[in-house]
Order: sequence, then C-alpha cells, then structure tokens
Amino acid sequence: MPSMPTAATLTLRPATAADAPLLAAMHAASWQATYRGLLPAAFLERDVDAERAAYWRARMEAPGEERRLVLIAERDAQPHGRTPVGFVCVERQPESPWGVLLDNLHALPAHQGIGVGKRLMEAAQSWARAQGEAQLYLYVLDGNTPAIAFYERQGWEFSGAEPDHMGGIDITALRYIYRLSAI
Repeated sequence: MPSMPTAATLTLRPATAADAPLLAAMHAASWQATYRGLLPAAFLERDVDAERAAYWRARMEAPGEERRLVLIAERDAQPHGRTPVGFVCVERQPESPWGVLLDNLHALPAHQGIGVGKRLMEAAQSWARAQGEAQLYLYVLDGNTPAIAFYERQGWEFSGAEPDHMGGIDITALRYIYRLSAI
C-alpha cells in the first residue's frame, strides 16, 4: 500500500493569470465534494465549473494584485513532476472592519488531512502579518461542519453570521476571525 503524502512533500508557489483554469478546476472540485447537501445538486453538477472558470479568469486579471496573494500547493509526484493539491487566496480589504479576507482555502478531497490546509493558512497569516495587518477573517457556509471544525482547531473564532447567495439559493455564511500575533 502506498504511503500518504505529508506536508513535507508540499511546495507553495504564487499563482499567475495563466493558472486561472487550474484554480477554477480545483475550486469546482472542492465545492462538488464539500457542498453536497448544502447547495443545489443541479448547480454543483452543471453550473459550478463554468461559474468558477469565469470567476477565476476575472479575478486573476483584475487590477489590485498587490493587495492579494494566491498560492497553489503542489505535491511531489515523481516521476510525473508536481501535482496541484490545493490553493489559498487572501486579500487586503481596506474598508473592512474585520481585517484581511481569507477568501479561499481549498485542499482537494484526496489530499485532505495531510497538512495542505494548515500550510496554506500559515502562508496567508504570514503574508497578512507582513502587510502590517492584525487580523484575518473568513466566511464558511453554515452546515460545513468539517471546515468549521478545522478553523476552530486552528484558533479561529466565530464572530457572526450574514445572509449570502450561492448556487441560486439564499444561504447563511458564518464569519470567523483570527487575531495575528507578532512574531
């Protein structure tokens, strides 16, 4: 039986506009695995791929890249090179009272539990700290209990709920905050 990869076999690299299709594919795959029962099946089966492709193409081509960090986690998959296994997107939100937005944190389902999410989150925290920020925030869908448990294990604290709209339905997004300590 092959051994599971570890966080030590992971590398992080900055994403570029050319990575938009890869980011979209990972994002859609993550939603399809994670949001079953939370978002409509028709959206996840038919629409999420095109919706995420348009989203990431626009996002990676948008101005303001100096306010944003997008990293792709790759695992050494010799002899085939590196395999993308997740990504993070964090963005400074100057008007936000909550700090820096950790907008996306996704580890592909086959690579969860090996430290991908934690490593990406640590990179986002380090970046925010280097920007002189004191706090990060994120939103997680109400009902996404595995993600909520992960964030809480990492020290994130619940700070409120807000209505949102995804996949053609109204949902509740839970806001979590993480206070950065000086290192």
